[in-house]
Amino acid sequence: MYRYIFNRVLQAIMALWLLGTAVFFILNVTGDPVSFLLPPDATAFEEELLKQQLGLDRPLYVQYAKFLGNALTGDFGRSTTRKTPAMDLLLERFPNTVKLAVSSILVSFALGIPLGVTAALKRNSAWDGFVKVIALFGQAAPSFWLAILLIILLAALPAENGLPSLPAFGSGSLAHFVLPTIVLAWSVMAGVVRLTRSSMLEVLDSEYVKFARVKGLREQLVIWKHACKNAVIPVLTFWGLALAGLLNGTVVVEVVFAWPGIGRMLLEGVAQRDFPVVQAAILASGVFYIAMSLVVDILYAYVDPRIRL
Repeated sequence: MYRYIFNRVLQAIMALWLLGTAVFFILNVTGDPVSFLLPPDATAFEEELLKQQLGLDRPLYVQYAKFLGNALTGDFGRSTTRKTPAMDLLLERFPNTVKLAVSSILVSFALGIPLGVTAALKRNSAWDGFVKVIALFGQAAPSFWLAILLIILLAALPAENGLPSLPAFGSGSLAHFVLPTIVLAWSVMAGVVRLTRSSMLEVLDSEYVKFARVKGLREQLVIWKHACKNAVIPVLTFWGLALAGLLNGTVVVEVVFAWPGIGRMLLEGVAQRDFPVVQAAILASGVFYIAMSLVVDILYAYVDPRIRL
């Protein structure tokens, strides 16, 4: 078991190094931020002075070594547009993304697992068909389209007709969570429903479930204790990766709802060619995703001993 954990940790460290290397060189290939920061009539002396201030006059390998060394300490430099440390901006936006991600993941699993289980129990029924349509819609509908649709139906139209409406932009109250949470939770819930249903169908046909029924156990006990407990093992992996994806900040949802999270910060950094902000946002997203994958793999190994081998 310890050898398995050591190998997974080593793989995670290698993945982080490769991600950091890719981010550094890709951003440097995209162009020189000095031309964006200075006015069009800037002189060559002003350009050279700014390059010295930003450290862009040094050889690329020196910049790369400095970037890796600073990244290990969480120092990504100062934002070229806001003149504040990029890590401070990241930590300022991070709580907003966490709140939205946690609310979305809780809603998606609170609804997705019961829907998937009941759909499996009523296979090929009208309820099963309805649940599959809901899941298919959640996976097929683009996030931006669903977000705009909800803004029109639950914010704009009620407000025009003098009815209570939900806020469509910004953050600050529980009401601001409703629309972005629905958009994010629906797509995750669709995956949970489909995965839970297929896993539950496989478990219901297993020998130990048939044996539990032969023993005369109550059907509710067979379903929720014996069958559902084993059916949600694959969902555990999906849960970890879904949470990591939401923590990374869904750019589309945060932009549409003007939510001050990591995803919106990343898009602003790309538009302004703010390299420190972009590097901090992408590497933080990579750390979240790789860390959650590592945790899920370790938990999975504890739940299913066959994984260790």
